[in-house]
Parts: sequence; C-alpha cells; structure tokens
Amino acid sequence: MGSTDSKLNFRKAVIQLTTKTQPVEATDDAFWDQFWADTTTTVQDVFALVPAAEIRAVREESPSNLATLCYKAVEKLVQGAESGCPTEREKQVVLNSTRILSRILPYIFEDQDWRGFFWSTVPGAGRAGTDELDDDDGARPLAESLLLAIADLLFCPDFTVHSHRRGPDSVENMQSIDSCEYIWEAGVGFAQSPPLNYIHDLNRTELLRLLLTCFSEAMYLPSSTDNSVLNPWVTFFCSTENRHALPLFTSLLNVVCAYDPVGYGIPYNHLLFSDYREQLVEQAVQILIVTLEHDGGVPHRPPSPSSIEEQETAGPENLFVNYLSRVHREEDFDFVLKGLARLLTNPLTQTYLPNSTKKIQFHQELLVLFWKLCDFNKKFLFFVLKSSDVLDILVPILFYLNDARADQSRVGLMHIGVFILLLLSGERNFGVRLNKPYSVHVPMDIPVFTGTHADLLIVVFHKIITTGHQRLQPLFDCLLTIVVNVSPYLKSLSMVAANKLLHLLEAFSTTWFLFSVAQNHHLVFFLLEAFNNIIQYQFDGNCNLVYAIIRKRNVFHQLVNLPSDSACIQKGLQRKRKTPDVISRTSSQETVSMEGSHPAVPAEPGTLKASLVAIPAIDKLTEKSQVSEDGTMVSVQKTGTSQAAPSEQSAVTGTSDTESNSGRENEDVFYTEAEMERRHFSIASSTSSWAPTPEWVLSWKSKLPLQTIMRLLQVLVPQVEKICIDKGLTDESEILKFLQHGTLVGLLPVPHPILIRKYQANAGTAMWFRTYMWGVVYLRNVDPPIWYDTDVRLFEIQKM
Repeated sequence: MGSTDSKLNFRKAVIQLTTKTQPVEATDDAFWDQFWADTTTTVQDVFALVPAAEIRAVREESPSNLATLCYKAVEKLVQGAESGCPTEREKQVVLNSTRILSRILPYIFEDQDWRGFFWSTVPGAGRAGTDELDDDDGARPLAESLLLAIADLLFCPDFTVHSHRRGPDSVENMQSIDSCEYIWEAGVGFAQSPPLNYIHDLNRTELLRLLLTCFSEAMYLPSSTDNSVLNPWVTFFCSTENRHALPLFTSLLNVVCAYDPVGYGIPYNHLLFSDYREQLVEQAVQILIVTLEHDGGVPHRPPSPSSIEEQETAGPENLFVNYLSRVHREEDFDFVLKGLARLLTNPLTQTYLPNSTKKIQFHQELLVLFWKLCDFNKKFLFFVLKSSDVLDILVPILFYLNDARADQSRVGLMHIGVFILLLLSGERNFGVRLNKPYSVHVPMDIPVFTGTHADLLIVVFHKIITTGHQRLQPLFDCLLTIVVNVSPYLKSLSMVAANKLLHLLEAFSTTWFLFSVAQNHHLVFFLLEAFNNIIQYQFDGNCNLVYAIIRKRNVFHQLVNLPSDSACIQKGLQRKRKTPDVISRTSSQETVSMEGSHPAVPAEPGTLKASLVAIPAIDKLTEKSQVSEDGTMVSVQKTGTSQAAPSEQSAVTGTSDTESNSGRENEDVFYTEAEMERRHFSIASSTSSWAPTPEWVLSWKSKLPLQTIMRLLQVLVPQVEKICIDKGLTDESEILKFLQHGTLVGLLPVPHPILIRKYQANAGTAMWFRTYMWGVVYLRNVDPPIWYDTDVRLFEIQKM
C-alpha cells in the first residue's frame, strides 16, 4: 500500500508543478522533497508519472518552476557526492534525482531558448543549505556542477564501488579519495577484479544513463560537417577539470572488454536470473563511443604515444581520446582485442540447445568502439593485424553484413562493417592474414566452399551486391576497393570465389549497366585491377581464377570490342535488365547453403530506423599509396581532377579513371536519407539530361587495363584447347592440373606497381559516424525510452 501512496504523492507533485500559477519558492523544501523522498519509485515509474506533455507545459507556462526543479535535483546530486551517501535514504534521493534529470533533460535540449540554461549560473535563488559551497564552486555553471557530481558519485564507496574501509566507524572522505584504487574491473592498467555487486552495477547504470542524456544535446542540433563545433558536455567531462577522467575511462573500457555474457556456461542461466552487468556494459560502451570525439577539425590526429610531454603542450584536449591513444602494452591490446572479439562473436555461437546462450544486442556500438580504437591508436591497429586474431573480428563482421543485407533498417550496420574492412584492407598484413584456411563455419546462407578467409570475404561481398537492397549501391565502390586492396596477397582463390568475381564482372560489363549511369564503369575498372594484381603477383596458386577467366573469356573480348557509336549505345540502353544471376552454375554445390543458416529477412513492420547522412565518394574516402619494392608505402600525389591524370599511368594501373569526378561535384554536401528520397526525382531528371556519348565511352574504354588478361588468354587458350582435343578431356580437374604447373614468366607485361587505396578521415565520414552513433544510441535506449518522441534534429526517425 505504501508504494502506491508514495507514487500518488509523486504524481500530485508533478501536477502541482504544472498547475501552480505562482512560481514555487526554491526554499519550499516540503514541496520539492516530494520528487526525491520516495523509496519505491523506479526509473520506469518516473517516466510513466512525468508525461512528455506536462514537461513541455511546465517549460512553456511555468519556466521558473522547471528551472528550480533542475537546480534542486542537481543540488541533491552535489550534496550526495560531498557526503558520500552514507545512509540508504541519501542513496535513494540521489537515484531519484538522477531519474528525474534523465527524464527532463531531452525536453530542455529540444528548445533552443533553454539550451543555454545549464551553462548559466543560477543567480542567488534559493541557495539555502548550500552555504558550505565555496564561492568558486558556487559560481560554476549548473552543467559543470552536475557532471562533476556524477563523476564523484561513480566512485562512491558502498554506492557504486566496493568500500576499502577497515573498521565499522571509519568513513572514507569523498574529497580525498583516490579513485584510481576503485577502478571497476581488472584489465588495462589495473590488476584487481573487485567482487561483483549487482546493486553497484545498477547504481552505476543509472548514473551513466544520466551522463549519456547530458551528452545527447548533440541529437538536438542539425547535422553539420563543421567538426570544430564540439559538444560542451563531452568537452568539459573529458577535460582536466574532471579528476576522475582516467579511472573512469579505464573502468568503462575494462568493464566492456572483460564482460562474458556466457557466464559459467550453464545453459539457460540468463533465463534464471537477470544479468545486471549486461545493462552496465551496454551503457558503458555507449558512453565510450560518444566521449571519444575528435578535438577540433579533421586534420587533428592524436600524437603517437611515444612522448607524453609533447602531448601535454598541445593545449586542451579530450582526455578520453588522449588516454586511448596512449595505451601501448601488448597485454592491454590483447585484453581489449580478445574481449571485443568474444562479444562480437557471441550472437554467432551455435549450440545444440536452442536459445540456451544469452545473445547480446549491442554489436553496433562495439563496432564503433573498435573503429575508434583503430583510428586513434595506430599501435593497436598494427597489433590487430600482426596475428590471425584479426580474423576473429573479420568473421563476425562478414556475418553481420550478410545477415543485414536485405534489411533496410540496418543500412547503418552495413556501412560501419564495410568502413572497418576498408580501414583494415589498407594494410598489407590484412591481405596476408586472409590466406588462413576458413574452417569455423559460422551459419550463413552462402554457398558451401572449401577455402580461405579471402574466399569467405569475396562470397559474402558477392551476396551483398547481388541480393542486397538498393540502398547499398553507394557501397559497391567500397566493397570492390577492399577486394582490390587485398588482391595482390591472395595466394589461392577457391573455384566458388573465382566464379563469383567473374559473375560480378559479367553483370557490371553489360552494355545496359555501363551506359545507364555515369559512374558504373568504375566497378569494371576495380575488378580488372583485382584480376591483374592476382595474375601478376600470385599466378602460381590461382589456377581456379585463371580457369574461370578462360571459361568466361567472351566477357573480356566484349569489353575490348565494346561498341561506342550512338546507335549501339541506344540499343544497349533499351535492353531490359537481365536477372542478376547470369552466371552458369559450375556445380550443384553452388546452390547448397551452410548448415544451420537462414536467409536475411527484411525489417519487421513498425521497426524504427534513424536516417543517415550520405557517405562521400570513394576518392574522398581514400588516398592512394604505392607499395615500393621493400614493402613500404609511398603516397601517390593527386593530379588535380583525375581526368587530368596522365593516360600512360592509367594504362599501367588502370585506375585513374576509377575516381573520376563526373556527377559528383557535391561531395562535401551531405544529405539525410529522407532528403535523398526527396531529391531522387530531381536527380533522375538531371541524369536523364546526362546521356552517354561516343566520346564519353571512348574516354574510359581506352583506359581499360585489359593488356595483361588478353595476353594471358592469347597464350593459354590455345594450349588448353589443344590438351582438350589431344586427350579428349571433359574433366576440368585435368585442365586445372595443367594450369597449376604452367608458367607465364616473361610472357606477361611488366608487373605494375601495387596500388593501395587507404582510408582517410574527412569531415564527411566524421559527420557520418556522429549521426550513425547517435542514431544507434537513440534506438537502443527503449527501456526507459529516453529520447522517444522528442524533437531530435541530427537525424530523422522513420517507421519501416
């Protein structure tokens, strides 16, 4: 009965707040205490008992009441942080104040006139009971007092951390406490693992939720590629003003990377008891990805971890980014990588008992965290690539890409997965690691094959391109760039993967496809470049690919003889699009899918989706590097627009035309998906004004890098045909054996230099990541629904 009464009192207080015509005095403690005195309300109760309409009504009609409520709630947190919450009642007051602020803050952020409220100091009003605050602290903006109080409370003994007290009477002074001794979990820079306490986990989760709500002001500002506009909440929290910055960063990272959702491996244990650690880990990873934001503009890169002194002189900077860039011990890298790989692989685990293991849902946040680790700490990136552990990250990413390819609500997941692979593919070691045999066999609906991780990558990419939804087309350039980057290192492709690559070339080189959009020929350039790399650098082990090229030689002959006169162009455009699967099956094996797999399904009706900004073109995403003979990479200078690139270079590398700027003048203008939809018809009409001309076709046809392949066909086709006639062969294994022992030394053109397109950060991708990350955070926080139905501006929420 008591709990019902207290909820009733709380509800009455909310109604009084909206209906009182006179402002309630800040000194009226009897009234304000009704909001945090109750011992039985939960965060869900607070969200139910404080409806959105009433918060907006107070904001518009009784602004001083809303201001006082915020001020009083922050005051309670500051008092709790100073006293250390020794009593149960004080802990409850802190938790209730935390919940009320989590509920109200989004409605303050959505109103432009209110946004500055927390960054102003509250003039003298009702500072009763806060005389102990010195003048310095009293003059702090409300936001700073709130953030410092949250930081203190996250290391409050017996509330959020395990107490080190020796005797029953000794009290730990919150001001002199060394929070580095209270780091939440063993891992990076900390060896002791404190005992698990689910109450502490719950309290930390509530405080982190409020912290995330504070940071979410970014959602209420329109998207902008101006990277110098920093989030003031994040900037202050990650500055030297926060004395707990280092232990908190370490606690968050360690809690995430040490988490094992399987627990003790008892089947169905997640159904028997709640896993409070999972809620904490989810909030922790979201706080990490939001706080790890660049300082200032894009060119700024965290300095190498070699010299801390140099970094200190660089002026104010985000300490979380600073600490992340300075992690350097191998055992720390190993802990982080193994932790992330374990969590990313968790949803893939197959057991004989259905639903017996707990499956985590926060893999998108983990991918963003992995991205930021690689981007800010190059030593971590090299550590990841120096062993085959990188494959423990690759396989889950390919699983997610394959699984999400037909679901329009997960288009952001497709992008982040491809971005990570693009970043990794810029390093030689990644291509080398792909040669490891693939034997794990994660349940994916892809053809069964026996081969390497490179085969897996190609088969999944083929599936995305041929059976993904239309919104993935902007990613085709990225997918093929990854294939080109790794191609010089692939020792032996399987027949399945070789046929998939040839099928893509066949589909992309039809006259209908080539002549319908100004950029489509780029995809053919990428594939030809990949074939050239494999033939020139890995001919010996790739008899399957050579055989597939010989079988599909007509595709290359058609490209050489591609018609360019107006009549043929028109005829090509009139052809109806053929079904995508034009490749002939080489064996019934191609149609067999892996055991336990199932096709990707579209989003369920009612699924919410956050819109994204468009990604920049591939030439804005990457910069070219040439691999020299000693294996080092030399950056290739851009020659103005790529049409101005010398034609002889294009003849050698076949790439200058792949990054032409035609039709991409607005690379630095980013549109949300909704705007893209609205612009679709105007684009359609403008592209209808673009028409392929004979001059346009000749301009890139002359640069197609076909010399190596045509020479290979010229030498090998007669030999293969002679063997077939002489021996009456119909069995391809004999032909493969012949190709395996053949050689083209001295017969092919001089090998071209290996060209790698390395990912490069820019304002466009920084904006994309910010939008995607906040979209994920918005959609994942549904219990309680912190931002639901508030007026966010960074993205649009659409119902699928």
